[in-house]
Amino acid sequence: MEIKHCALTDLDELMPIFHEARRTIAQLGIDQWQDGYPSRQVIEEDITLGRSYCILQDRKICGTFVLVSDGEPTYNRIYNGTWLTGNDNRDYIAIHRVAISVANRGSGISSSLIAYAVKVAENMGKGSLRIDTHEGNVVMRRMLEKNGFVYCGVIYLESGVSRVAYEKII
Repeated sequence: MEIKHCALTDLDELMPIFHEARRTIAQLGIDQWQDGYPSRQVIEEDITLGRSYCILQDRKICGTFVLVSDGEPTYNRIYNGTWLTGNDNRDYIAIHRVAISVANRGSGISSSLIAYAVKVAENMGKGSLRIDTHEGNVVMRRMLEKNGFVYCGVIYLESGVSRVAYEKII
């Protein structure tokens, strides 16, 4: 397995992975990502900004994720809890838009991407990783807890939709 920055030439391989993720989330009865998010434009912007990563197995993209190191505005306020490192702390990397191909789920790829994110955070001198997901996304929540993330409370996206928030101290 290899993890690398995504390139614009990877877009055609990435889009079906997001399509599979949307379908899986819908099967859980969750409305998250059902409006076409993340769009090709959002993914292209992530790549252009250098924050999108591809996970490769046998030189084929089997997953993707985004690391944001300059803060996540929706994490500035947390409700019904507190961040492990403090509500005013901005010394973290946020993980967004995690998607693994159906054929590669359950193979440890999610744990590898978390380990990679930890290394990136350590190299940047960041103290933690933060992530949010839909309350009903039990698959993602189990993966996060298995990889040392702790439930911290609820955040609200710019749209006003709530998400459960997790943090992992490095």
